[in-house]
Amino acid sequence: MKDMTQVIQPKSDQWNADDLIGGPRTITISDVSIQGGTEQPVSIHIKGDVKVYRPCKSMSRVLVQAWGPDARAYIGRSMTLYRDPKVKWGGLEVGGIRISHLSDIDAEKVFMLTMTKQNRAPHKVKVLARAADDEPPVIDEKHQALAREAAKGGAEAFRAWFKANPQMRPSATVIMDELKQLAAKADELPAPPVEEDDEPPI
Repeated sequence: MKDMTQVIQPKSDQWNADDLIGGPRTITISDVSIQGGTEQPVSIHIKGDVKVYRPCKSMSRVLVQAWGPDARAYIGRSMTLYRDPKVKWGGLEVGGIRISHLSDIDAEKVFMLTMTKQNRAPHKVKVLARAADDEPPVIDEKHQALAREAAKGGAEAFRAWFKANPQMRPSATVIMDELKQLAAKADELPAPPVEEDDEPPI
């Protein structure tokens, strides 16, 4: 006997179909990580939730066709997920998570999903209107320039600046990789020589 029950047990670190028995849920993406070579390589991190959503291949194809291949562009966008009890795994109807709505699409879309090797079926995704508080932040180039100057003082100086200027964080976050490089470069520079007049008293 080959026992199938062990492969249908829910994982505690991710959303499962049973989490949506109470009804669909709309989520906002805070990050996306991809780990190649695994059964579920994509982990979508959810704003305000410790669990991740790991889309199946069909839903990953929906995301790529709707939003493009660059997962960094998904951050800040939203989707509505629901439980489809007809989803099969290993020939069993175990239920699965499907996407019903997506933000940042201009019109309703229909995707042809592969159900089995011989069967494809249409899957409709509707437009998800953004809530007012979900609007993307306004990026201010002046704030970014100030962030760069702070980063040139090193990591500690930049962290202090970032903490003291919450209104500038959205603009700084967009160029965070650049800021980290500037701070790291500054920390690698040798300290300026101590002038004779600046020597501490003995």
